[in-house]
Amino acid sequence: MNRTLIIGASGQIGKQLTQNMLNEGQHVVALVRDEQKLSDIKSENMTIVEADLTDDFSHAFKGCSTVVFVAGSGGNTGADKTILIDLWAACRAADYAKQHDIKHFIMVSSIGADAPAEGPEEMQPYLVAKHMADEHLMHSGLRYSIIRPGTLTNNKAHNGFTTQRPSNKDEAIITRADVAKALAYCVAHQAKSNTVKELFNGAKHLDEVMS
Repeated sequence: MNRTLIIGASGQIGKQLTQNMLNEGQHVVALVRDEQKLSDIKSENMTIVEADLTDDFSHAFKGCSTVVFVAGSGGNTGADKTILIDLWAACRAADYAKQHDIKHFIMVSSIGADAPAEGPEEMQPYLVAKHMADEHLMHSGLRYSIIRPGTLTNNKAHNGFTTQRPSNKDEAIITRADVAKALAYCVAHQAKSNTVKELFNGAKHLDEVMS
């Protein structure tokens, strides 16, 4: 049985991803800090594991073949939480995945993680954390897919995508619902090679931009 560990399953993207995968009949291990945040999702195919990402969460990887790291410190926290979650927890997740022979690690990063110094000053701690977590994964020896979405919105799914960064900054956006769809696609279509992709709303189908 293939099982996917979703780290950050109660977050805004993680919860939609969890529901999408369960709707497709897939088996999910949902790693959350508080299981009550998933109380509205009922499925025999979901196993909930409670853990704090600042502690040891290696036990959650047992029996899984794929990992999606979609956890984040959130926009209202300080640089300390950014370091602990977006950097340290992400790096430890890659290490745990290596120990458990995970076949595919999918990381949700951010646009601008390739060049943090070029980002807005107030965003640089976050972008540095994402950059270093991505680099750690790239050098881990794991098969990986790194998704760097544009500015996130809560609009309804657009169902159209592009990996070409729009020249207009205001158009470099993507809905959280569409990111969840892209992640589900990555899980269902195991990567044949390591990939790093920026992702925005556009006019193409997922299979055109993710293959």
